[in-house]
Amino acid sequence: METTTVSSKYQIVIPQKIRQQMHIHPGQQLQVISYGDRIELIPVRSPQELRGFLKGIDMTVEREEDRV
Repeated sequence: METTTVSSKYQIVIPQKIRQQMHIHPGQQLQVISYGDRIELIPVRSPQELRGFLKGIDMTVEREEDRV
C-alpha cells in the first residue's frame, strides 16, 4: 500500500508506482469522488482509449415473454 501527504495547499502527489500502474501522465484529468469515508481518483479516458474495452463481454440477455 502506498501513502502520500496532503500539502498546505491541499495538494497530493500520486506515488510513481501507482502512476505507472494506472498509466497516469502529467496534465491528465482525474474525476474526484467522495465515497463514504474515502476519496477515489478515477482517470478520465478519451473515447479513443476506451475503444474496445468491452470486447468479449457477454451480450445475451434473457427477455420476458411479453417483451420482444
